[in-house]
Amino acid sequence: MTRQVFIQELEQLHNNVIKMGSIVEQSMNDTILALENIDVELAKKIIIRDDEIDLLEQNIERDCINIIAKQQPIASDLRKITSIMKIITDIERMADHCADISEYIIDLNKKPKAKAPENLDKMVTAMKKMVIDTIDSFVTADLKKANNVIASDDEVDEYFNVIRDDLISMMQVNKDVIPQCVDYLMIIKYLERMADHATNIAEWITFIVTGDLVLS
Repeated sequence: MTRQVFIQELEQLHNNVIKMGSIVEQSMNDTILALENIDVELAKKIIIRDDEIDLLEQNIERDCINIIAKQQPIASDLRKITSIMKIITDIERMADHCADISEYIIDLNKKPKAKAPENLDKMVTAMKKMVIDTIDSFVTADLKKANNVIASDDEVDEYFNVIRDDLISMMQVNKDVIPQCVDYLMIIKYLERMADHATNIAEWITFIVTGDLVLS
């Protein structure tokens, strides 16, 4: 394999990760919309789309292994390939959580309507920005944006704690809303996990750019 062919394969690998990230970003946006409207049909589409992301992850992982086996890359090239194998795992997990949230949206639709917890929209907005900035930082190798994502994780964690406590209070006051509150507890946990995966990806991007690996 010539160096030029190797570079082309690395570029294709990079582009496939961007494609995977774009699909997950679409799933995330659809999940937010489905959650706002308790849209069952959209939730079902998100669940189906998860299979597409799983397949893409498998293909990218296979390509990474093939490149390593054929070319035996060293230094920064090897760092990028091995990091991509970690990154796609986190991207796939974010897609799983979109599907998980969608399952709870479908479940909520079967129950008496309950008011969404206060601050849920703020948590969603903070998580969404992290995911978008993470994908952007991978595309452009933007170290500053990756570091901002890592710093933002505490904000999402704080929203999780506030909303969790509010939901517990709601259940103590009105037992009739306990089933809906439990669903929302699961939903905010998955939102918090999506932010964690965005943070993981940002840390791997930092490793690609600097060679320094500091995982939270």
